[in-house]
Amino acid sequence: MKLSIIVPVYNMAAGGRLRFCLDSLVKQTISDYEIIAVDDASTDDSLKILQEYESDYPWKFKVIQSYENVKQGGARNKGIEAARGRWIGFVDSDDWVAPDMYEKLIARAEQTGADVAGCDYCMTDEQSMKIGKIVTNNTPEQTGVIDHRKYKLLVMNPGSMVIKVYLKEVIDAHRLRFPERTFYEDNCASPIWMLHFTHFEKVEEPLYYYYQHDDSTVHGISAQKCEARLLMGKRLIEEARRCGFYKPYRQEFEFAFSKLYYMNTLFTYMLGMKRPRLSFLRQIADGIRQEFPDFQDNIYYQKEFDGEQKRLAAMHMKSPLQFMVYFKLLQTYRKLRKRV
Repeated sequence: MKLSIIVPVYNMAAGGRLRFCLDSLVKQTISDYEIIAVDDASTDDSLKILQEYESDYPWKFKVIQSYENVKQGGARNKGIEAARGRWIGFVDSDDWVAPDMYEKLIARAEQTGADVAGCDYCMTDEQSMKIGKIVTNNTPEQTGVIDHRKYKLLVMNPGSMVIKVYLKEVIDAHRLRFPERTFYEDNCASPIWMLHFTHFEKVEEPLYYYYQHDDSTVHGISAQKCEARLLMGKRLIEEARRCGFYKPYRQEFEFAFSKLYYMNTLFTYMLGMKRPRLSFLRQIADGIRQEFPDFQDNIYYQKEFDGEQKRLAAMHMKSPLQFMVYFKLLQTYRKLRKRV
C-alpha cells in the first residue's frame, strides 16, 4: 500500500467539520491508500460518523476506537501502529486537503528520492476549497539532501507536520512517536522527526486547509495549554539529548526552546489570560534560567525578536512582578488609544 492518512478525532461532529474533512480524504486522486481515523474517546457523534464512512468505504477507511482520551499525540501513535502504507500523512479532523495533495507530495518525493515531502497551507474560516491566506511553510534553503546547515534550519523551523508525508520505514527504524496526553505535541515532535530524515522536498502550493474556529487548540488560551507549552519545551530538549542531537545543534535548540518555552508562552499567556498568575510568570523565568541562562545572547534570538519583545523579556527576567504590572498598563493604554 502506498499511503496511510492518520486522522485523530475528538468531538468534531458539530457544524459538519468532521464530514468535510473526511470527504476531502476519501476523494483523493492517489490510488492505493488508506484512511485510519482514531476516535479519541469522543463524547459526541464523532464515532458514529466515522463508522458510517467505514461502512461506505470499507476498502479504504478504518476506524480505531480509543476508550481513553490520549489527545492528538496518543491517537496518532495508535494510527502509526496500524498503518500499512509506505508513506504516512497526518490530518487534523477539523481541517481538509486539496484532492491531489497526496498525489503531488508523493510524486515529488519519489521523483527526487526524498524521504519526506511537504507543501504550504492556507488559513480559512469557511468550509470550502477557496484558497484563503497562504502561509509559507519551510524555505527552499531547507530542501534537498539535508546537510548540517539544513538540519540547523530545520531545528529552528521544522514546519507543520500535517502538510507532509513521511517515509514509514524511517519512522519504524527510529520508533518515531508523539508525546501523549498533552497539547502542542507537534512542537516537540516536528524538529526531532526532521533530524532523522535525510532528504526533504517541497511542493510550492497551498494544498492543506487550516480551519480557523474558536474550538481549535490554538484558540482559547488556558493555563493548562500554557503549562503544556512548557512541558513540550522541556520534552524537546530531553529528546534532543536522548537522540544525540543536542551537542551538534545546541545553539539552534537553545533558540527553539527560548521561542517555544519562553517567548511564545510568555506573551500568549499575558494576552490570553484575564487574570495572569505571578507564580506562573516566575515559573517561566526560573525554567529558562535553569536550562539556558544566557538565552538572550543567542544570535538567533537577537535576530528573531524585535526590540520591544526583547525589552519586555529582559524586564520579565529581572522582575516578573514589574513585567506583569507594566504589560497590563501597556495593553490598557493601547486599547484606549484605539478608541480615540
